Amino acid sequence: MVPRSKAAATRKPNLREAILCAAEELFAINGFNAVSVRDIAQAAGANPGSVTYHFKTKDGLLLEIYNLHCEPMNRRRSELLAAARRVRDLQDRLEAIVRAYVLPAFSSGSDLAGGGARFTRLRAVMSAEGNEVARKIIAQTFDDTSHAFIDAIHDSLPHVPRTDIVWRSHFLLGALYYSLVTPDRVSRLSRGEADGGDAASAIEQLVQATVAAFQAPALDQALPARRRTGASSKT
Repeated sequence: MVPRSKAAATRKPNLREAILCAAEELFAINGFNAVSVRDIAQAAGANPGSVTYHFKTKDGLLLEIYNLHCEPMNRRRSELLAAARRVRDLQDRLEAIVRAYVLPAFSSGSDLAGGGARFTRLRAVMSAEGNEVARKIIAQTFDDTSHAFIDAIHDSLPHVPRTDIVWRSHFLLGALYYSLVTPDRVSRLSRGEADGGDAASAIEQLVQATVAAFQAPALDQALPARRRTGASSKT
């Protein structure tokens, strides 16, 4: 008979963690709707009862995945945002605010903050899938932090309507998803001159492009100017 301590050592060190890891991987590949509790249990080397024991429902499992990654990420973003808001120069402050949002998302999965490419892929899939459960979890997890960043950017660019800043922050999120999930595209399209997997370069490129986008004229100012330019070119 195998001694109790040795038998325990032969098991997975943390079944709960294995279930979380398996669910995150499956959700990131297949979406939330297409994955069953049985699929998750099989991938984790567990039985379906273990999944419901630890997380009650599949909804509870998805919420735990978001909390696992997003609580440290949001905490880090809040710390960096507080420091950024103390920067006196408006240009430097705006760059610091955007960097405070971008930087934690590039953190490695080992420290949980951001969760790396796999969790970013899951977030993109959840957003695209339009599942009501996922929508509520995303709002619960991110809306407070998102409002804080939008308000900080608006304070730095008071002449730009808040609605324009909301749109531009929305585009930032899409760029962030794409930068983390498909870095190989940068390497390919640059013919190898840029390394899409270089996180430091990706962060700086994203920060500078986003700052320029936020500083663009407000939409209600830019459209009349374009109309005037178009009219004069026809005369």
